[in-house]
Amino acid sequence: MAGHWNNRVKAAPAATVEGDVLVIDDDAILRDLVGDWLTAAGYKVRKAADCQAALGALADASPALIVCDMFMPGACGAAAIGELKRRAPKAAVIAVSGHFKSGSGISPEEAVSAGAARALAKPVRRAQLLIAVTELIGAAH
Repeated sequence: MAGHWNNRVKAAPAATVEGDVLVIDDDAILRDLVGDWLTAAGYKVRKAADCQAALGALADASPALIVCDMFMPGACGAAAIGELKRRAPKAAVIAVSGHFKSGSGISPEEAVSAGAARALAKPVRRAQLLIAVTELIGAAH
């Protein structure tokens, strides 16, 4: 999986945008839904369809928080968390997956060991996500 990460995008800028959240999910409906929840709660949201696109977003500014699906085409799982944390070390990561309970792919414990601050099983409920976001980066201003 590490081969999917290339060096075209260098380390993210040091500045972290307060209240900025990057949502990474290959499912457009879920990506937009999570983005809508966060926007309605007052957060500035950027979205990426995969981890490669997320690296481009990280080149612009390092978010305060990253919500990342763990089961996507290309790099995913622990490799994705590791690379995201390397490129945006101050960003908290919430790992989400519909496969946490299936036994295929990364487990919630592995996601946390890889650097995620939280691991949430899909389907993620709005209140569950917003509580985790608030605990990690505070309420939106």
